Formats: sequence, C-alpha cells, structure tokens
Amino acid sequence: MNISFTSRRFDASENLKEFSKGSVEKLEQFYDRIVSCDIILEPTSDPKKPQKAEIILKVPRKVITVNEKSESYEKAISLAIDVATRQLKRYKQKLHAVN
Repeated sequence: MNISFTSRRFDASENLKEFSKGSVEKLEQFYDRIVSCDIILEPTSDPKKPQKAEIILKVPRKVITVNEKSESYEKAISLAIDVATRQLKRYKQKLHAVN
C-alpha cells in the first residue's frame, strides 16, 4: 500500500506523521488489497473541534473517503480509522456476497 501524507496550513511533527502512517497500516489486517492511502490533516475554523483528518483509501473498483474532526489530530485520526475499518469490512462482505 502506498501512503501519502499531507498537512495543510501547518507543519506536522515527525511523531504525528509516524502515528498517522502506523494507524493506516493497521487497516491492511481488515482488507489486504488496499492500493493506496492519502492522509490529509488540516486545521478547521470550528472552535470545539479545530483539527480535521481526512483518509482516502483506494481499493479495487472503489474509493473510500472518511472525514473526522476532533480536539486533536491523533483523536481525529483514530476516529477516521474506526470509520474506515467499518467501511472496509462492509466492502469486503459485499465483494464476497457477489462471488
């Protein structure tokens, strides 16, 4: 899986990059045919949830996009990974149901 990391309007620390990439790599245990993943982090104007994480997963014949906002980038990434996990499981079930 190819992983690209983008931080918009701020400079991400190495720890944040490693946390993001490590979290996304765990998605492969749910579906091993992920082609690529884009991680995009950016600040928002919402005072209660000022950080946003967007994860774009490209799998065969589908693109899964997840957006989550939270108080910290780490929490937003964790929330997005949870949603992406559910979507990957659902996608995998649909593939096996067709075959």
